[in-house]
Amino acid sequence: MSLTFSSVQLLDVHQDLYRNIISLRKSEYLFDDLSDDPEAWDSAQKLELETKPSFFESHQPVIHRPFEEADWHNAIGYPFTKLSESRFSDGSFGVWYGSDTLETTIYETAYHWTLFLSDAGYSAEGIVCHRKIYQVRCDSALIDLRPILESCPEIIHQNDYTATHELGSKIHREGHPGLITASARVAGNVYAVFNSNVLSDPRHNCYLKYTTTSKGIEVQKQENVTLLTVPNF
Repeated sequence: MSLTFSSVQLLDVHQDLYRNIISLRKSEYLFDDLSDDPEAWDSAQKLELETKPSFFESHQPVIHRPFEEADWHNAIGYPFTKLSESRFSDGSFGVWYGSDTLETTIYETAYHWTLFLSDAGYSAEGIVCHRKIYQVRCDSALIDLRPILESCPEIIHQNDYTATHELGSKIHREGHPGLITASARVAGNVYAVFNSNVLSDPRHNCYLKYTTTSKGIEVQKQENVTLLTVPNF
């Protein structure tokens, strides 16, 4: 796809976006397989915090920084440090994805989780995934692709990312902060951000529970209360 930026416009964005990530609903000790001693778990976690490189600079008092840094890494920093292939990246650079509605993030992440389970050979009902929802502030002029989607439908193709990888590489190479496009899964908008500096103030919004069923992915916000069901893709 040969897209010239003269055919699109910039939209000045100043708003909160939803970020939907995999999460442990309850705190777990990640070093309990190395020792049976809880004090050893605490020591290992403390050592990790003291020695791992920091990508976040806080202006908060020292006592608040570990919690603020954890939220920043979870809600903003992760895709820029753990690179992976996505709609607008071939895996050589990071792209952060968010949405202006909770429903859109659910459909997008449910699709990719279903794809992951299928690739792993899992098709049973009752498989559970816990998600954590953040709200993240975005302040940037973003390229708005929505007006050209009718003439460039490959931008929202269900699973062929050839054209969007080309577009994403152009945006990344030329240093643009990000873009807005329609979701390929549901009537909603997706924000793809290439520069973490335009994102700030991550705040926890809620937890979600995804469960595979015969009808699709059942999503709960409260235990035993279905928020919505994402039909099988």
